[in-house]
Amino acid sequence: MPIYLPESTDAIGSSLAAGQAEPSIEALTPREIVAELDKYVISQAKAKRAVAIALRNRMRRQQLSPELAEEVAPKNILMIGPTGVGKTEIARRLARLAQSPFIKVEASKFTEVGYVGRDVESMVRDLVELAVEMLREERLVEVRLKARENAEARLLDLLLPPLPPSVKDNDLGPASDHHQRTRARLRTQLAEGRLDEREVDVDVPQKGFPSFEVVSGNSVEEIDINVKDMLPGLFQGRSRKRRVKVPEALDHLVSEEEQKLVDVDSVRKDAVERVEQAGIIFIDEIDKVTGREGGQGPDVSREGVQRDILPIVEGTTVNTKHGMVRTDHILFIAAGAFHVAKPSDLIPELQGRFPIRVELDALETGDFVRILTEPRGSLVKQYTALLATEEVTLTFEPDAVNRLAEFATLVNERSENIGARRLHTIMEKLLDEISFNAPDLDEKTIRIDAAYVDDMLADIVSDEDLSRYIL
Repeated sequence: MPIYLPESTDAIGSSLAAGQAEPSIEALTPREIVAELDKYVISQAKAKRAVAIALRNRMRRQQLSPELAEEVAPKNILMIGPTGVGKTEIARRLARLAQSPFIKVEASKFTEVGYVGRDVESMVRDLVELAVEMLREERLVEVRLKARENAEARLLDLLLPPLPPSVKDNDLGPASDHHQRTRARLRTQLAEGRLDEREVDVDVPQKGFPSFEVVSGNSVEEIDINVKDMLPGLFQGRSRKRRVKVPEALDHLVSEEEQKLVDVDSVRKDAVERVEQAGIIFIDEIDKVTGREGGQGPDVSREGVQRDILPIVEGTTVNTKHGMVRTDHILFIAAGAFHVAKPSDLIPELQGRFPIRVELDALETGDFVRILTEPRGSLVKQYTALLATEEVTLTFEPDAVNRLAEFATLVNERSENIGARRLHTIMEKLLDEISFNAPDLDEKTIRIDAAYVDDMLADIVSDEDLSRYIL
C-alpha cells in the first residue's frame, strides 16, 4: 500500500502519475529506497540510510564475478532505540521492497543447547519455509491462466462427456461436428456465467491416515524424514464423489491443475537459493541475551545463546527439510532498546559481526502528528474508514490531532515510553463511545476537535495513577 509524502518521493511519484510502472528494486538508488521507506516510517533517517546502503550493496554484489561475490559479506546492522520507534517496521518494509524472504525472531525465545527453548537454527528453517511459500505463490501466478484453461476443459468433459472411442472410430462427421458445436456453446455459456446453477460430480480427496514425521538430529525441530514422502502409497487418501455447483467445481479443478503445473522440486531449490542470496533475518530483543562476563545462573544461558547465534551470523550450513542452506550472505538486522545493557555487553565475536550501528531517536510530539496523519494506513484514516462502514462520517480537525500527539508524549514521559504504540491506546479510549454507539447514532456526521479530545482524555491524562492503567 504505497503512500507518497511531500518532498520525499517526487521522482517516483511523478513516474507513477505518468502511468509508468513502479520502479524495480534493482533500479532504486539508496536515496530512492529511503524515499520508499519514508512512506511508511516517520523520522529515523539514519536507520533508513543504513538499511538502504545495505540493500544497494546486495544488488551491487550480484553484479560482481562469482569469485569476488563470494568474498563480499553482508554488512549486518545493529539498531539501538526504545520500543515503538520503527525498528521492526523499517526492516519489514525493506524486505517487502526487496521482495526478500523476511522473518522476525526474538532473541529471548532462544536458549542455549541443553536448556528449554528454541534452537537458534530454527530461524533459518522458518525462513526457508516462508521462502518456499513465496516461490509457490509466484509460480501459481505464472501458471494460473494455463491452469484455468485445463480446468475448463475438464469441467466441459464433466458437463458433456467425450464421445466414446467406438463412435470416434466408426464415424462419422455429423456426430463429431455436433459434439464440437455443443462443447463450444457450453464453453461460451460457462464464460458468461449461465451454467452457474448447474451441478456436476467432482472427485474430492478424502483425508486418509493422519500424517506424522520421524525426527532426526539433535533438535525436535530438525524434521528431516517425512514418512509420507517415503511411503506415498500408504498414506495417499482416497477420493470421493461430491456434487457441487459449476463455480465451486471450477475453483476446485483450477486448484488441482495449479498444483500439477508447479514443479515442487524447482520451488524448493529456488527458495533455498533466494534465502541464501536475499534472505533477511530480524533478531529483536538482542539486548535481552546480554550477560556479564563471569556471570552465573541465567547469565550463563544468555551468553550461550549469543554463542549459538554467532555461527549462524558468521556463516554456516543449516540442514532443513528442503535442503542445506548456507547463511553466509543472509542479511541480519539485530535490534534492542539497551536500557540496562549496552552493545559492548555482547560477546566480542558477535559485536564484530554487526559492523553498522545506528541509534534510533525517541519520538516527539511532531513525529506523533505525522504518524497520525501522513501514512495511507495512519490511525486517523483507519478509524475513519472503520466507522464509515456504519455510515458515520468522522472528521479530525488539525487541533485535535495536535492534542492527541501532546497527550501521547505526556503519557510516554510520565510512564513507560512505548513510542508510537501509545497512539493506539489513546485512539481507542478517545473513540470508545463513538465506536460503541455508532450503529444507533441519529447524527452520522461527527467532528473531532481539541475540545472533544480534552473532554474524553484530559481527566485521565491529568491523573498520573489512572493514566498508568488506562493509557
